[in-house]
Amino acid sequence: MAAINHEGAWSYGIQLPIQTLTRTLVDPWEDSASVDDLVAIAKRCDERGYDFVGVCDHVAIPDNDYAAKMTTTWYDTIATLGFLAAHTERTRLLSVVWIAAYRHPLQTAKSFGTLDHLSGGRAILGVGAGHVEAEFDALDVDFASRGRRLDETLDAVRGAFRDTYVTHHGGLYTYDDVGVAPQPVGDLPIWIGGSGRPAWRRTGRVGDGYIPMGNGVDQYPEIIGTIEEAAAAAGRTDAAFDIGYMPPWTYLLGSVPEGVMAMLGGAESLAADIRSAREAGANTFHLKFRARDLPEYLDQVDAFTEEVVPLVGGR
Repeated sequence: MAAINHEGAWSYGIQLPIQTLTRTLVDPWEDSASVDDLVAIAKRCDERGYDFVGVCDHVAIPDNDYAAKMTTTWYDTIATLGFLAAHTERTRLLSVVWIAAYRHPLQTAKSFGTLDHLSGGRAILGVGAGHVEAEFDALDVDFASRGRRLDETLDAVRGAFRDTYVTHHGGLYTYDDVGVAPQPVGDLPIWIGGSGRPAWRRTGRVGDGYIPMGNGVDQYPEIIGTIEEAAAAAGRTDAAFDIGYMPPWTYLLGSVPEGVMAMLGGAESLAADIRSAREAGANTFHLKFRARDLPEYLDQVDAFTEEVVPLVGGR
């Protein structure tokens, strides 16, 4: 098992813009942004020492009220991360999050083993249970069993990475004496996404890290306590975890301009929020920048490393 943070350290990264145009995440400039713009952001993060860049995962968005703000543009997770692997050298490549129930566990093992192999050991498998019921219906996957499918997939993927040939007899998937290669370069980190106790327990039982979904700092004693309790029950008392925290939407280039939907403005505000979360036990930060165009977004990528990181310290 493989947390990316060593004791006392902290890491940071972003879910990339452009790769999804869901209205709850997107800024107007992204609607007409290009593949070159996406590459420019990933490369800037790579050059500036960001620990990860992330791509999310949806296959087919339904035309209903629940998904009305999602839009249909969600870049394929593995294709996009694989493409960006060729344009970066150091930053890790995170699925944030991969809906494991949509695929057979061996397909997940194949995809992420290959991504890790091609990128020189930079993949992180971030997984979640999923939430768009009509998408499950379109893919002919039972929505009610998504938690069980995720749990079994995690066990099966660990098994596929552990041995050359593997047998698995579970409640949902069964196979005998099959091998998946290429396998990861080393121990591929698995981060679990979700906002509630099932995700926290899953992290403790089998994960290396936790991907937050907007949880407040005041929740972290419960989050970390639940993870540690589940880890102890699973015999993982010595396990280390990448505990994620998601600061609010931020604008780092001075006062927040009119019309920019950021909750924090300036380096000190973001640094104070990160310091507070670190004191609560978080060590992995999923940053969210608001911008009016690509140059402004890139300037904020720079501003975080130049202005915020020194105020937080401990790197």
